[in-house]
Amino acid sequence: MNLDEVGHWTEVKLSILDEYTTAYSSILSKQGNIRHFAYIDGFAGSGYHVSRSSGAVIEGSPARALKHGFSHCHLVDLDGQKTEMLRGLAEGRDDVTVYTGDCSEVLLGQVFPQCRYEDYRRALCLLDPYDLNPRWEVVQTAGQMRSIELFVNFMIMDANMNVLRRKGPDAATQRQADRMNAFWGDSSWREAAYRTTPTLFGDATEKSFNAEIATAYRKRLLSVAGFKYSPEPLAMLNTKGAVIYYLFFASHNATGAKIAKSIFEKYRKKGESCG
Repeated sequence: MNLDEVGHWTEVKLSILDEYTTAYSSILSKQGNIRHFAYIDGFAGSGYHVSRSSGAVIEGSPARALKHGFSHCHLVDLDGQKTEMLRGLAEGRDDVTVYTGDCSEVLLGQVFPQCRYEDYRRALCLLDPYDLNPRWEVVQTAGQMRSIELFVNFMIMDANMNVLRRKGPDAATQRQADRMNAFWGDSSWREAAYRTTPTLFGDATEKSFNAEIATAYRKRLLSVAGFKYSPEPLAMLNTKGAVIYYLFFASHNATGAKIAKSIFEKYRKKGESCG
C-alpha cells in the first residue's frame, strides 16, 4: 500500500515523542510499585511514513514505540489496510495488540480499562489524528483515570477551514458544528473562538486568534478533564507559517510535565516546528 507522505512538522513531532518516550520508559521501568506501563496510539497509521523532504521511508510512532520496552503496546486505526501493516510489524510479539476500529470506541471500551491507576498500571497515550478527533470523552476519561499521560493533537487547521467561520459560530453547518462539539466536549468553543468588539456601527463578532483558542482548550484539559499539568502547547506550522495543529501534553505527574515542557521549549526556541 502507499504510505502517508508527511511534512517536516511530523518529523519534528516524532522526534519530540522519541525524547519523551525515552524518558518515560526509563523512569517507569525503575518504579518498583508500577506493575505495567503501556503505550497507546489511537491513530497509529501503518507504522511508517514517507518524508516529503527527503523521499525516504521513516518510522512512525508505532514502530518507534516498539523499541522502548513498554509492557504492552496498543495500536489502533480505523483503516483495515493500515492495521494489517501494523500486525506485520508486530508479528511474533505478544506484547502488542492491534485494533481495527474507531479510536474513541476502542480506547474507552477496550484499552483504557486495562490501565487503571488502582491496579498500579500506567500508560502513555498518543492521539494524533488528521482531523478534529477523538471525542472529548476520551480525553476527559484519561484525565479522570489519573494513570494516563497524554499527547493530543488539536487540528486547528481543520477547525478553521470547516467550523470557525469569520461570519460567526452560526455560519458553520450543523454537521461541522457537531464535529466541533464532539471534539471540544460541548458548545463552549463558541465563546472561546469568537469575541464581540464594539464599533461605531454596533457590536461586531470577530474570530479569536488561534493561540486564544488553544489557550481555552488547555484550560479545559486542566479544569474539565482534570489533568494537573498541561504546559503551553507547541504550534506546528507549515512552510507558509500557518498553524496546522497544536501539540498538547497533559499529565498528573509533575516530573512528566517538567520533561514535556522542557522538550517543547527546546523545539520552540529552535523554531523547528515550522515545516
